Amino acid sequence: MINLVKDYASKRLELLKLEATEKTSIGAGTLVLVCAAVIFALFFLILFNIGVGLYIGSLLGNYAYGLLIVSAFYLLALFVLLLLRKSITSKVAGSLIKFLND
Repeated sequence: MINLVKDYASKRLELLKLEATEKTSIGAGTLVLVCAAVIFALFFLILFNIGVGLYIGSLLGNYAYGLLIVSAFYLLALFVLLLLRKSITSKVAGSLIKFLND
């Protein structure tokens, strides 16, 4: 009887290790995918914004003005983000807790 309980505990521990390994490997794969997507998205956004800034600058006759307008847009977006930081933080925290509990 004691051997049966030891066997059960050993098998249960092995199952928990396998489940943890599976979740960790899925999480690592997802992390790599998300990091690659973020890097590509950042390159796209940087180059797109330079292009928009140069296009606006060509319309205004001075490239510096176009780049300054694009920069001012991002400064305004930063201020809006800072104003909404508490609600954004609480929504992200809630989503993260929900994701980790699933």
